[in-house]
Order: sequence, then structure tokens, then C-alpha cells
Amino acid sequence: MGENEEGEEMKPWEQHSKIISIPRFDYNAPCSILQRSHSGFLITSTIKREKSATKEAISILHQYVGPYNDDSSESLERPNANGDTKRRKICTDEIGDKCADVVESKGTKEEEAGTLPKDDCLSCEKKDTNAERDHVMSLVKLTRSGLVLLTFPGENSPDTVNIVTNIYHSLDSGSLKSPLWCHRIFPIQSTCILKESDLQATVSKLVLQFVNDKQNKLSQPVKFAVGYNRRGFEETEMKVPKNTLKDSDRFALLDRNKCFSIVAAAVTDVISDSAVDLKSPELSVLVELLPLSGVPNESLVVAVSVLPKNLVSTKPRLCIRALVSETKAKNKKT
Repeated sequence: MGENEEGEEMKPWEQHSKIISIPRFDYNAPCSILQRSHSGFLITSTIKREKSATKEAISILHQYVGPYNDDSSESLERPNANGDTKRRKICTDEIGDKCADVVESKGTKEEEAGTLPKDDCLSCEKKDTNAERDHVMSLVKLTRSGLVLLTFPGENSPDTVNIVTNIYHSLDSGSLKSPLWCHRIFPIQSTCILKESDLQATVSKLVLQFVNDKQNKLSQPVKFAVGYNRRGFEETEMKVPKNTLKDSDRFALLDRNKCFSIVAAAVTDVISDSAVDLKSPELSVLVELLPLSGVPNESLVVAVSVLPKNLVSTKPRLCIRALVSETKAKNKKT
């Protein structure tokens, strides 16, 4: 009887959360992201409601991507009866250098395959290739509150832009209930190290894909805009010595104007007949700084996507559309 009374007092989402268990972080993912490009979703949420947002996001994405399978990530932290411990390795040096053994966690001897090998960081890429399974997402730990990052570990991942487009269509038609904790879902098409050559190559590739997609009808000249979100920038400044931040070219693209010029140049190289239009762009290049946990302070990673106009909002700034309109949000509060 007490259980029934408790169940009646629980809110609908709290009851639903019992069915969907929150996944464990994949501590191999940051190292893998440093090695090669990943796609996925960056979700913004209410501060201190990241767990609820994670459950909600998985529930939503389950309908468009498939079931979440976190067997590999669960094995990273599951203790055994004897309390045996293992070492978890995370990448703390430059790409291609040795991984540092810095975090200790519990697990069984049979689960050692879930840890990074002792050789070097490149071995985590081999692990990803051997264990590659399409439509399986990894939950990546971040250093900033109000964000949830889910990535596809496999090379052949689903079209994240198409998935988010379908989510918006379902929300607009009313077939999908408006989320409570997830504010925005940014579809990540690619990730790269934040340096000029990598960023330029990534943007050029994605813009070319966008132009070659026959579904995208473009006028002449092509109107485009660039958005740059530096979440975690302040934390990066605090961790990196000021003399290093000023003298190193590695951090040059943290400057908005510098990043904008690099991205704009990459767009014009692909589309010669193009012009910047911040009010009604036909395509928008969005760059998001990812505050990854367990990577060197000097290894900055960004997520990049080239999006059509129906997925972006230009006011008050260029960003991905909110999942719930301001009008609906106000109505909920009232």
C-alpha cells in the first residue's frame, strides 16, 4: 500500500525514468574523439538536471535512431564481488602520444577489454573499429553543467541532421510530446581539433556535402552565416597559463573573429558565389567548443555542422532551434 501511495505522488517523468536507466560514461570516448571525427548530439539542458535530460534525450532518440546499448560503457565501472580494481586510462598527452594512467575504477578481470591498452592512444581507435556497431551511442563526460553529449562510436553513423529534422517535424505536428529537460539538440556532423587546417578541411567537406544534396535548393548568391559557441572557454583560460595562451597558435581560434574568418574562407572556397547574411541564411555553419573531460587542456575539440535554415534560429543570435518555442514555454509556466 505504501508503494502505491509513493507511486501516485511521483510525477509522470519520474515514473518513466524508472524504465530507462541512465547510461554510464564511456571513458574511452574522449580519447577516440581526439583520434578521429565523430558524429552525435549535443543537448543543452536545465542546470543540475543533466541526468533527467539524458534519460529524456535517450527516450526521444530511441524513436528515431534505435535502442541505446551501453553494455561496453557499463563494463567500465561495474564492481565485482571481491572488490577487485582496475585502471582506467584517459588521454592526457598530444595526439599519438602515450596515454596516462590517471583514474582508478572498479571492475572484474574479464572486463579488462573495456579499458584502454597500455601501448598508446591509437589503440582506442582499433578498439572502436573492432567493436563498431551502428546506431549505438556513447555518453561522453563533459566539464560543464547543462550539457549532455552523445556520440556514435562507429564510422557509419546515421544522418544526425535528418534525425533532428524528424524530431522537429514530430514536435510541430504534435505526435511527439514537448520535452521537459532538453532545451536544444544540436546535431553534430563532425568533430575536429580546433586548429586552422583541421577546421577548414572539416567545414569545406560539410559545405560540399550540403551543396551536393539535391534537397537543398540554393539561390545565387548563396547566403550563409557562421555561429560559434565557446562553452567552457572561461574554464580553458583558467587552466592554461596566460603566457601559453597568448604565444601559442593552438589557441588562436578561440578568438571569435579569427574563427569566423577561417570558416567564412572555407565556405567561399567551396561556393565562390556566396555572401554573408545573418538575418536569413540558406545555410549556417555552427561551431561548438566541446568541454570534454579527460583530455589535455591544450587539446581543444569542436563540433561542426552545416544546417539548413529550418533548423536554426537567428534571434537573438545564430543557434540551433529550441525544442520548445518561447510561446509554449510561457504557457506551461502560466
